[in-house]
Amino acid sequence: MTSTYTEIMSVQNNRVKEWAQLLERRGRDKQGKYLIEGYHLVEEALRAGAPVETIVFSVDKGRPEELAAWAADRVEWVGVSQAVLDKCSDTQTPQGIFAVVTKPGLDPDELLASALELAVVLDGVQDPGNLGTIIRSADAVGASAVVLGRGTVDLYNPKTIRSTMGSMYHLPIVEADLLELLPRARERGVRLVTTSLQAQRSCYDTDLRQPTWLILGNEAKGVSPEVAAQSDVQVIIPMQGKAESLNVAMAATVLLFEASRQRLV
Repeated sequence: MTSTYTEIMSVQNNRVKEWAQLLERRGRDKQGKYLIEGYHLVEEALRAGAPVETIVFSVDKGRPEELAAWAADRVEWVGVSQAVLDKCSDTQTPQGIFAVVTKPGLDPDELLASALELAVVLDGVQDPGNLGTIIRSADAVGASAVVLGRGTVDLYNPKTIRSTMGSMYHLPIVEADLLELLPRARERGVRLVTTSLQAQRSCYDTDLRQPTWLILGNEAKGVSPEVAAQSDVQVIIPMQGKAESLNVAMAATVLLFEASRQRLV
């Protein structure tokens, strides 16, 4: 696609209304697109070859030429007024640039066909910040994938996207029916590990070097009984202090880095 440039100044423009709809899940599902805001996220998306459709920027600040070098000819550029930026922003202080990106079509079958040494599986995690942090931690240890079970917060929620800090573009993230996917993963030699406060086995005494999927659950209820029943082993993170439990993102981070540590020994 040849790069094009247009300007839109009015918030009543139909395209602006369509972009604003992407701030809500209903609009994202309907259009099959999502928004990313800020220079860093747009740069990460371009670097990763994500299907960026349009880059929208402040006409007052001008087109960021550094990004133009990454975008080449495949992206449409639209200069807009501050009012348009405000209408399409989820933040109190819009950063002057956002992009419209096509949702990728990631298939669980493709996931199972790849080499999955270490993955995180989320069963009903509700907080966008927790999901974003878990994705960043998975990226940090070089995990193979993140799997989002039904009931988990939308990956393309603007708060989730911001909290991934670009890590969402560094590894596959797949939505799936866990009760259908987990048995198939086990058939392919994956060990399914869940966390439980009632578990007797410490995560530090559990062999996490083989292909492993770490399953974590809802902030309040934990892993659902149906999904927990699919697991091969339940582990607990030992704590010497008086805290009853860890935040789900912290627990995921501890387990991911323990699995990574074991692989490096």
